[in-house]
Amino acid sequence: MNTSEDFKNLEQLDEEQLPVAKHKLHDWTHFAGLYAAEHVAATEFVIGATFVALGAKTMDILLGLLIGNILAVLSWTFITSPIAVDTRLSLYTYLNKIAGDSMTKLYNWANVIIFSVISAAMITVSSTAVRFAFNIPAQLDWYPTNLWFVFIVLAVGIVVVSIAIYGFNAVSDFSGVCAPWLFVMFTSGAMVLLPALSIDVLDKTLPSGWNDFINLGNQSIWTGLDSNGEPGIGLIEVIGFAWAANTITHFGLIDMALLRFAKKKSYGLATSTGMMFGHYVAWIAAGIMGAGAAVILGKSIVALDPGDVAYYALGWSGFVIVIVAGWTTAITNLYRAGLAAQAIFVNNSRKKTTLIVGLVTMVIACFPFVFSQILPLLTYAGLLVVPVGAIVFAEHQIFPRIGFTRYWSSYKQLSFSFPAVASWAVGLVFGFGLNAFNVMSFFYLFIPTWIFTILIYTVLASRYGAKEAYLEEIKKDSLQKEQIEKFQELKASQEPEKKRDVSILSKLLKVIAIISLGITLALAVNVLFGSPTEISYIENRETFYTYAFICTVVYFITAYWNLQRGKSKK
Repeated sequence: MNTSEDFKNLEQLDEEQLPVAKHKLHDWTHFAGLYAAEHVAATEFVIGATFVALGAKTMDILLGLLIGNILAVLSWTFITSPIAVDTRLSLYTYLNKIAGDSMTKLYNWANVIIFSVISAAMITVSSTAVRFAFNIPAQLDWYPTNLWFVFIVLAVGIVVVSIAIYGFNAVSDFSGVCAPWLFVMFTSGAMVLLPALSIDVLDKTLPSGWNDFINLGNQSIWTGLDSNGEPGIGLIEVIGFAWAANTITHFGLIDMALLRFAKKKSYGLATSTGMMFGHYVAWIAAGIMGAGAAVILGKSIVALDPGDVAYYALGWSGFVIVIVAGWTTAITNLYRAGLAAQAIFVNNSRKKTTLIVGLVTMVIACFPFVFSQILPLLTYAGLLVVPVGAIVFAEHQIFPRIGFTRYWSSYKQLSFSFPAVASWAVGLVFGFGLNAFNVMSFFYLFIPTWIFTILIYTVLASRYGAKEAYLEEIKKDSLQKEQIEKFQELKASQEPEKKRDVSILSKLLKVIAIISLGITLALAVNVLFGSPTEISYIENRETFYTYAFICTVVYFITAYWNLQRGKSKK
C-alpha cells in the first residue's frame, strides 16, 4: 500500500504542474455554465455597437453570426477538447514538454500580458456602470481624469482577483450562478427597447411580422452603412468575425486550461452555451439595446458606453449586468493569466502568481484606453498565439499518425527547441505578412497561418530528432504516469466523501431563484407585447425597471445561498 512518503517528489509540485486527477473532473454542466457566463460579457455591449459601426446588414448578422459561432463550437470540440482531455494539462505546462523551457517562458509571458489586459479591460467596463450610477464623468481619455473612478476600478478589481485566486472551482461556481441571470437580462433588455425602435422607425410599438422586423433592423440598427456612410461588411466578414473572435482560445489552445477538467472530449460542445446564447443572442440583443438607447438619448450608438446602454435597457439591473458581465470575463481571463505566470515562476503557487498578476491588472484597468482598444487586441492576440496552437496540434495529433515521436524535445532534454521557436516566428511573419499585403480578409488569416505553421514545424522537427524512437524515455514516461495516477488515487482516498444536498430549504431556494428569472422574462414580454401605445410602453417599461431589479436581488441572494448550502454538505 502506498503512503505519502512514497510520493515525496510529487508532494513538492504544485498541482497545476500535474495532470488533473480523475476525482477532480467535472460534468458538462460545469462547462456549460462557465462558457455561458464568460461569453455573455460586458464586451457584448461593445461588439453589438461594432457591427453597427462596421455597417453590417440585418440578414447578414442573423445568418452570419449563426454560422460563425457554430464553426467556433466545432473548433473547441475537435481541436481543443481532445488534446486537453488526453493530456489533462494546461497549454502552459504541456508546451514545456514540446518546445522546451525557453520558448515556454516567452510564450507564457505573452499570455500573461494578453490576458491581464483583457481582464483589465473587463474591469474597466464593469466600472463604467458604477461610474454612471454615481454620476462620475465618462472617462474618454487614455488616462483616468477622475480620482473616484480610480477608486471604483480598484474596488471592482478586488472582487475579480479575490475569486480568481481560488482557482477553477471558484471560477466555475461564480459563472454557474451568473449565467442564467445574464441570459435572461440580455434577452429582456432587447425586448424592452425594441418598442422604442419600432416607434421611431415604424410609428408603432411592435413590428407586425418578420418583414417588419428586418425593415426595422435595416433602417435603425444594421443599416448596411458604416460609421462613415460607406457600404459596410457582408456575410463572409460576419462569419469570419464570429469564428475568429475566440481563435486565441480554440485554435490557439488556451482553453486547454479549462477543458482539461472535462470528463469527456465531447464536452467541447458545451461551449455552445457561450457561442449560441452568448455571442449569437447577446450580440444581437446588444445591437437592439444600443440602438434603442441611442433613440431615447438622441445620440449615435457608437457614442454610448455600456453603462448608458444597460441603464436604459434594464434600469438599475443594467448597472448590475455590466458589473457582473465584466466580472465573469475578467475572472476567467485572470485565472488564465495566473496559470501562465505560475508556469513561468514554477516555485510559486498559482494563487500567489494570480494575486500578483491581479494587482498589476487592477492598475492597468485604471486607464480607459485599454477598454477602447479591446477589439484590436483580441484580433491580434489570436493571430499571435495560433502558430503555437498549431505546433501543439502537430505534435499531439499528427506526429503519432506519421511515425514521429511525441515529446521528442523533452526526451532529448532540450531547453531550447529550434523547430518550435522558428516555426512560431515564421508563422507570425507569414500571418502578419498576409495581413500587410491585404491578401485576404483579416478575420480568416488564422486558418492559413495555422496550416502553414503545422507544415513548417513538421518538416523542421523531422530534421532535429522527431523521427527517432526514444524507447527507453517513453518507458520512463509511462512509469511516471503510473506513479502520478497512484499518487492522485491516494489523495482522492484521503478527501472526505461529497454529499449531495437534497434538503427542502435548498430546493425551495432553487425554485425561488428560477421564479425570479421567470418573472423578469414575463415583465419583459409584457413590455414587448402588452404595450399598444407609446404611453403604455413607457409605463410598462418603468414597471419592468422596478420589479426586474427586485427580482435581480432575490435571484442572487437565493442562488448564492443555495450554492453555499451545497458546499456545506460536501
